[in-house]
Amino acid sequence: MATPEIAIIGAGPCGLTLARLLECKGITGYILYERDEGPDAKRAGGSLDIHPETGQNALRHAGLFDKFKEHARYADTAFALGDKDGNKVFEMGEGRDAPEIDRVELRKILLDSVPKDKIKWGHALKEVSLGQDRKPVLHFGNGMTLSGMRLVVGADGAWSKVRPVITPAMPQFSGKTYLEGRIRRDNPFYDTMAKEFGSGMYLTVSDERISITQRQGDGSYRIYFGLQTPEGFFRTLDLQNLEAARNMLLSSEYYGDWAELYKDLIRHSTHFWAWSLYTLSKEDLNWESVSGATLCGDAAHVTIPNGEGVNTAMADALDLANSIEKHGIEHLDDAVKEYEARMFPRAIESILQGEIMADAMFVKDPQVFLQKFGPAMGLSN
Repeated sequence: MATPEIAIIGAGPCGLTLARLLECKGITGYILYERDEGPDAKRAGGSLDIHPETGQNALRHAGLFDKFKEHARYADTAFALGDKDGNKVFEMGEGRDAPEIDRVELRKILLDSVPKDKIKWGHALKEVSLGQDRKPVLHFGNGMTLSGMRLVVGADGAWSKVRPVITPAMPQFSGKTYLEGRIRRDNPFYDTMAKEFGSGMYLTVSDERISITQRQGDGSYRIYFGLQTPEGFFRTLDLQNLEAARNMLLSSEYYGDWAELYKDLIRHSTHFWAWSLYTLSKEDLNWESVSGATLCGDAAHVTIPNGEGVNTAMADALDLANSIEKHGIEHLDDAVKEYEARMFPRAIESILQGEIMADAMFVKDPQVFLQKFGPAMGLSN
């Protein structure tokens, strides 16, 4: 296999956006390496709101904005805030220029825009070492080793295998976990769900616990029950056992005294999946540029969910592509230094926003949420 000049690790929104932008700029000496066995591999992921100055801007530069609009859900930008007794204390209707799109739809748009021969499937990166020339050597789970690249871009998520050659920083557990569930259209609770929680996002905040419901592109709902837990809390619970998972959530320690609406939501939720929330710290965004390697997206700045993750990742891809175009393939280290100087402030702001979001959401009641986070969201009651 020929060695590419640029190796991109990870075919998520960040890596694919970078690949597409390089393609648009006529920079074709790249290959994208992805752990999935093929483009149809099942992936987790909910709905994303794509912001004008970051995600949408990257899509415009990639020539994909019109395709994005074909799938974007401008009607699902509504936001509502409630309490555990079933009271709606705040709502904001449609109109924000941050349309929703399912993660799988966004990924498909990006995948279809990159030549098929530019993506190597079934290449799970296991380790990156440094060769005698101090340049990265890639070791894949399928036994392949690759060296001689001018640049390796780690777009491989929170547990990046590229990150250790750049910085010793590792994500730290935030003390918070989401237990995700689903309500599909054939669920007997679906009609009640649609009536009570509507389109868009419905956030319920009480007793330092949260419930988030969000409609998906196929009309189904994802539900996130947010809890403060020890690290690895759900490893001891078989989430395939629906009765056990539901009983845990319905216990007095969690949602046992919430309104019947929420208890019915728990009783009908299926396909539980635990999502432990990890974050890097703003102090981690201070590494010295390393020759031949860089990071973007969650690999560079994973944070507690704040609505910005995919947007900052796509902005990273645009900045890096622009820097590569500006400096040229012969001066990629200069391109990386310029890119990282632009990325760091945006990443630090995103991490801080994640901390603020978590601090505001896991509170005793929605009024405290509005006081803490309302101004940042442009909300008032």
